Amino acid sequence: MLEIEYTLKDIDHVAKQILEHATAKAFLFKAEMGAGKTTLIKALVKALGCNDTVNSPTFSLVNEYQSETETIYHFDLYRLEDESELYDFGFEDYLNTNAHLFIEWPELAKSMFDNYHSIEIELINGTSRTLKMTKK
Repeated sequence: MLEIEYTLKDIDHVAKQILEHATAKAFLFKAEMGAGKTTLIKALVKALGCNDTVNSPTFSLVNEYQSETETIYHFDLYRLEDESELYDFGFEDYLNTNAHLFIEWPELAKSMFDNYHSIEIELINGTSRTLKMTKK
């Protein structure tokens, strides 16, 4: 387990630590709205060598980023109401790739994974957060 207390100025270092400790390429993020999931994912995408502009895929459900060596998929499943909607847009096809998967609001998709990291972010105050990364 990795546990870190950090502020936004530390975000790039936190992203590097997450990737150094990772033994899987799927990351399921659990945090309240506004806790910094997308901000952390931006730092992770950057740490993987991708310079693309990273935005939350709230309406498109998935964004794809490409570095020289990595494919990265960033999902935001907040708007989905039923597991069948995952199949409607082909979510299971992404699981059979060698890409990094960063998934916000993953509750409906958890059962589709057997090898992933859970990342929980909790706001301590306006500037500090605690991150807990566990392997599932």
